[in-house]
Amino acid sequence: MTITLNHTIVPAVDNETAARFLADIMGLTYSGNVRHFAPVRVNEQLTLDFMTVDDPVGLHLAFDVDPATFDQILARLQARGVPYGSEPDEPDNGRTDHPLCARGLYFTDDARNLYEVMSPA
Repeated sequence: MTITLNHTIVPAVDNETAARFLADIMGLTYSGNVRHFAPVRVNEQLTLDFMTVDDPVGLHLAFDVDPATFDQILARLQARGVPYGSEPDEPDNGRTDHPLCARGLYFTDDARNLYEVMSPA
């Protein structure tokens, strides 16, 4: 049997706000709460279940995307004025010259979750 990650809980200051934010930036769909989670389906195998917690400690979540999707994500970040950067300790330097791939960036949310988006050439 192949092992795949089915879902993970992502801590949030407000689960619906966090789910809408990530879904909007990444071009995904958020369809509303399911019990106390705000799920965002990333692909056929993976759902990110945002959950409101009292004192969220941010996670690091990294995504591989194709060049066209990278361009769309970058455009949405820029249109919304969301800071992004090329280094995890500088997620606001406005650069996309990622150390591990041709283009990549980091951005954060209110709970200090660090999202990484990487693309080949």
